This record gives sequence, C-alpha cells and structure tokens, in this order.
Amino acid sequence: MTIAAFSEIETSHLEVGSSAAEAVGPWHPPPSYPPPRVKAPGSTDGRAIGSLITAIVGIVLGIPTGIPGMVLGTIAYFLGKSSVSRIDSSQGALGGRGVAVSGWVFGVVAMAIGSVVTLVWLVVVLVATAQPSAGG
Repeated sequence: MTIAAFSEIETSHLEVGSSAAEAVGPWHPPPSYPPPRVKAPGSTDGRAIGSLITAIVGIVLGIPTGIPGMVLGTIAYFLGKSSVSRIDSSQGALGGRGVAVSGWVFGVVAMAIGSVVTLVWLVVVLVATAQPSAGG
C-alpha cells in the first residue's frame, strides 16, 4: 500500500466523520435508573371503577334479596365520593370523574332498591308468620 492511497483513505474518512459530527445534536445524559413510574395523564382512578362495579353488583343482588344492595350501595357511594375528591385534587393527573359520579349515583340507587326490597321482605315474613287471633 502506498502512502498516497493511505492519505486518500484518511482524508475521505475525515471528511465523512466531520460532516457526521456536525449533524449530531447536543449530548443529553441518559435518564436515571430506574425511571420514575408516572401514571399516564388522565388515567382512570381505580376507586372510580371499583365504585361503579360495586354499585352494579349491589343493584343486581339488591333486587331479589335487598340487604346486599344496601351494603354494596353504601360501599359504592363512599368509594365514588372519595374518588371524586381524589380526582378533583389531582390537578388532571387522574381521570374518570364521570365513572366516579356514576358509581356514586348508582350506589344511591342500590341503597334505595335494597331498602325497599328489604322492607317488602320484612312485611312478607311478618304477615306469613302472624298467628290468626283466637277470639274470632
């Protein structure tokens, strides 16, 4: 290999390297390890989903039996209320306010249905077990 051929390779390499060095932007350090875990902005609060599911189960079980509707409706009401206050105080980091309000409202409906059905069952049981009067 001659010196002239070697210098051509060096100069072509330097020209390519200098244009590539100009195209590269400023250096940024890598992120810290492990990267912080942040919820996606507007992700639905877990309590909101739990409130809605509890309320729906409360309505479904409250229609035939009553008492589970009252219990699950109360739980759904408080889960929904706490979720609404968490979402409002999160400054946009948590979403699902509509789901939380739906769970809260359906919780009230489940409590009402459970109360009415429990009252009806209580009246039915009392009437069925009542002894007829002996004086008649």
